Amino acid sequence: MQSLRELYKIGRGPSSSHTMGPERAARDFLTRYPTAAGYRVVLYGSLARTGKGHLTDRALLAVLPAARTQIVFDTSDRPLPHPNTLTISALGDDGREEGSVTYLSVGGGTVRALGAPEKRSDEVYPFADFSEIRAYCEREGIGLGDVAFRFEDASFENYLSHIWESMKETVERGLFREGRLPGALQIERKAPTLYRAYCADRGDDKRLICSCAYATAEENASGGTIVTAPTCGASGVLPAVLLYLQNQRSLSDESIVRALAAAGMIGNVVKTNASVSGAEAGCQAEIGTATSMAAAAVCTLLGQSLETTEYAAEIALEHQLGLTCDPVGGYVQIPCIERNAVAALRALDSADLADVLSGTRKISFDLIVRTMYETGKDLDARYRETGEGGLASGYKIC
Repeated sequence: MQSLRELYKIGRGPSSSHTMGPERAARDFLTRYPTAAGYRVVLYGSLARTGKGHLTDRALLAVLPAARTQIVFDTSDRPLPHPNTLTISALGDDGREEGSVTYLSVGGGTVRALGAPEKRSDEVYPFADFSEIRAYCEREGIGLGDVAFRFEDASFENYLSHIWESMKETVERGLFREGRLPGALQIERKAPTLYRAYCADRGDDKRLICSCAYATAEENASGGTIVTAPTCGASGVLPAVLLYLQNQRSLSDESIVRALAAAGMIGNVVKTNASVSGAEAGCQAEIGTATSMAAAAVCTLLGQSLETTEYAAEIALEHQLGLTCDPVGGYVQIPCIERNAVAALRALDSADLADVLSGTRKISFDLIVRTMYETGKDLDARYRETGEGGLASGYKIC
């Protein structure tokens, strides 16, 4: 399994697959062909169909020389190695292609060059799935989050502390930023309204949780700086739950960092054995994984057993099986923002249910991860971030 640095990344929204991934691809390509006379980028699959709303072209032109770069949105039906595929070509003075690389944006801002051997240097964990992680924890007598600090490098704790600070800063910005989100939907920011409602009734904790989830998701939708957890589109779930528990129980930042590590191990299992890409497996891969991560973080902060933690993560993902990815207009706004808030509440409910029923679980987390991936593969392509089905086809933008 890869380092959790590949799971938690600080970057600009609105999409880890559609903006962060292509931006990384463009930077890599520039190191290969830095002096080309021009560049051509061809976007395929989900990148082509929803790239405009996801600001894919802007992300590319922020790296490649805009005056000398042509971007093509190829929406034709063709077999692809991954739903998020792009090819970048270097052009000579005569316009002829001098070289090209095809990249796969596989989710969470991670890109792979097609045909290139996978780098193993960042694979720091000797585990294949959750069962192996659990067996190691039980053998060593340690918690889920402790695993990360045994295998990551010496600066990893500082890295997670930086991740947590970034999460808090994003929520702080989003809670007090009024106005409309960019794009044709003209959606009003709702996080300030929800937070004011919480302040008017301090007994309604759900309003606080939802306001924090909205704050991050709205910052993401506006192209602001967020932390992938595990993706941009699902970035509001984990920080909302962590901030709520920190506020409610006066928890230290150090304890939150340990919870981030535990949540990261759950996300890593999904990323390794399934997918966190909405274009590949639907929103169950993004929001579903984020909910499992948050549920595991809750259990860690409450001192629950590893059995309870696995149960909570399993419940959280199991009941989001089949969740479609159908962003209206290609924007990460409807239904994406609202889903972050609902998922944050579901994470807390999953942890509570697992606490009461611990020891009665029949379904393993590994099984639910495999089932999610199989379900995602079986989803019609219209419901996997193509903007051609569900709400994306039913709601007409005026």
